[in-house]
Amino acid sequence: MTVVRSVFTVLMFVIFIGIVWWAWSRHNRKRFDDAASLPFADEDTARRTVEQEDRR
Repeated sequence: MTVVRSVFTVLMFVIFIGIVWWAWSRHNRKRFDDAASLPFADEDTARRTVEQEDRR
């Protein structure tokens, strides 16, 4: 049983390192930067909508 736990722990550590490597790779940087700025993309649209409602 101890061997199974040890193998499982090592496997989870390798998976964790793989995820960290994938997240910090240069290949994904632009995609993650674009996704990080998505919440701010609608600010201008929301501001214009509020201004249009105020004009009525």
